[in-house]
Amino acid sequence: MEEIADVERALRLAAPHLLVSVVEEALREHCGARRVELRLADYGLRSLQLVGDTPHAARAVLIHDSPQGRAFGAQEPYVTHEVDAVEAHLPVTVRGERMGVLTVALSTGSDLARLLPDLWQICEALGHEILVAERDTDLYDLARRAARLTLAAEMQWQLLPGRSCARAEFALGAHLEPAYAIFGDNYDWSASADHLTLTVTNGMGEGIEAALLTSLAINALRNARRAGLGLADQAALADQAVYAQYRGGAFVSVLLLRFHLATGEVEAVDAGSPRLWRLRDRSVEPVSFEAQLPLGMFEESVYVPQRFTVRPGDRLLFGSDGVYDASSPDGESYGDRALARALTATRLLPPTQVPGAVLRELAAYHGANPLEDDALVVCLDWRGREGSTGSVTPESAGS
Repeated sequence: MEEIADVERALRLAAPHLLVSVVEEALREHCGARRVELRLADYGLRSLQLVGDTPHAARAVLIHDSPQGRAFGAQEPYVTHEVDAVEAHLPVTVRGERMGVLTVALSTGSDLARLLPDLWQICEALGHEILVAERDTDLYDLARRAARLTLAAEMQWQLLPGRSCARAEFALGAHLEPAYAIFGDNYDWSASADHLTLTVTNGMGEGIEAALLTSLAINALRNARRAGLGLADQAALADQAVYAQYRGGAFVSVLLLRFHLATGEVEAVDAGSPRLWRLRDRSVEPVSFEAQLPLGMFEESVYVPQRFTVRPGDRLLFGSDGVYDASSPDGESYGDRALARALTATRLLPPTQVPGAVLRELAAYHGANPLEDDALVVCLDWRGREGSTGSVTPESAGS
């Protein structure tokens, strides 16, 4: 289609709740589309929910057992042939954030080789406009709900930057369980021209109190980061904010890291319980740091960064206590041996799919009883910057 620019312009001018209608009208006119549907991934990453239906709609499809889910997982178009039509399912993804799938039903004689690249561009434009539109409508947020969120989960999900992110130097994927009733676990990231800052947080408590505590810590860390403070000062400012509010009665465990994109050098502050494992050349090992005090435990704690280096091809996996400490029916903690096996078994998956795969393995390992704590997994694939020499320096954690 030569009219892609017109579609993009129409999307920018459309009311926030009419984005799918704009795409459908354009595709009916320009390529004879019979039906256009947008589905967004639910919070649990189990289903793709139809935009426009009421919450909990029966028309949702499973991510792991549907043509739409195949396009979502592979992040490439998937075409199915019906009796009198052909359906193209295309991922809607923005800067690595997997949002959902656009399905376009076309006549059987359609020139897919010509149309698919144009449809892909439209999906990208649609994704960008959804991000903007979510400021002014609940339509797309409602489509992500396969069940009602608890209030604590509502607060926690609003803090998150997304579930995936990709740049030339790295790719990230993350997930939380139980998705609709999470308590104090959280993650955050921000990338600049030179650095990636990543935090994995484990707040104490349950329900609203845990959500309030985590919200305070995350926003204090963001405030310090945006003020241009170094990693140790970010931790110190957040520590002071939490202590001032709770006077040591509540605290937050956090693993705070800053990656130098040009060299792979990493600063780390380990203030509590989140853990880190590294997969390098099919070998999995924990990356340990000198433990420092959780944020808010005592007044004016001092934090000292440690350093290590990642190499192109490294995969890092971050897990909360709910992952490491979950036990099998025999009483063995998942983090002792099973997690390393899961990380090796998922080495061929993209980082966006690893957290979900690990958490499904964790649920099977734990048995019939529900998890007793939040379970958070973040997966980072380090690609490095082309021409970098520092990224191959051996790690020096603890130095």
